[in-house]
Amino acid sequence: MAATIPSPSNGVWHLGSVPIRGYALCIILGIIAAIWIGERRWVARGGRPGDVQDIAIWAVPFGIVGARLYHVATDWQRYFGDGQNPVTALYVWRGGLGIWGGVALGAVGAYVGCRAKGIKFLPMADTLAPGVLIAQALGRWGNWFNQELYGRPTDLPWGLEIDRDHWPTECDYPKGSGTCTFEVGTTFHPTFLYECLWNIGAFALVIYLERRFKLGFGRVMAVYVMAYTLGRGWIEYLRIDDVQLENVLGLRFNVWTSIILFTAAAIYFVVSSKRHPGREESVFRDGAVAVPADGAVADATDEPDADGTSDVTSETAEVPEASGDLSTED
Repeated sequence: MAATIPSPSNGVWHLGSVPIRGYALCIILGIIAAIWIGERRWVARGGRPGDVQDIAIWAVPFGIVGARLYHVATDWQRYFGDGQNPVTALYVWRGGLGIWGGVALGAVGAYVGCRAKGIKFLPMADTLAPGVLIAQALGRWGNWFNQELYGRPTDLPWGLEIDRDHWPTECDYPKGSGTCTFEVGTTFHPTFLYECLWNIGAFALVIYLERRFKLGFGRVMAVYVMAYTLGRGWIEYLRIDDVQLENVLGLRFNVWTSIILFTAAAIYFVVSSKRHPGREESVFRDGAVAVPADGAVADATDEPDADGTSDVTSETAEVPEASGDLSTED
């Protein structure tokens, strides 16, 4: 037992009457990290400082709503089944955010923000994708605080201790039993840790491939989807928590989601590479140039230096303000 991973005895602390929840802190930390990484990448790509923060004002609320909707839709009996209180579907702080709903609706929010600021959506999506992986890696530790979404029992040295009152009540383990049967002292696969480490590795891979092949036109986002779903598929297979829409043709619902999204991203990557090789010449819909904080002008087509910054000239130019018109050019 000395080699196992303990779970927190408490995931909520109080400052007076204000609850501070470990789950929420992990989500917030992930959002901050994603914005920080995205901001640095966007400026290096030729964008204006502050653009990513402005886009986040749209993307983050949309993403949280989408993540919650996906979770509730795939586990609806927990909230709308017999004897359940539907109001608890609004209790986001208790856990339960589906990444695919968050990415999908978050992308919608980012698209709205990009249109309003005269920014091309695909370069912004490529800029944000690696940071999203780090946000997911940090956010997964919220599951550790909540003692949720762990895997099947294991006797590996890194087995995760789970308090008995957090054991699943509806699952099929051992297979065919129709119940959950565990012995005292059972430890479980720490799937939150597996996914955290996988996401960090995927982040490094995405950055490498982007720089090696100068990916653009949404292909960085496609690599992100492929890298993440490849890991999510086998990690999901380890989990034993009850999901109502599972075991579709013998596989959990989220495994099928990973397979479908991986295939769609791979097809997009191939088609995009043939139609739009290289990367965008400008990240702005109106061809504007980026103005760094020091007032110098950086051409949006400049490549980042080794230190992650763009070459800038001493010339000055007037940057047209984003008109916000909803033209069809992206």
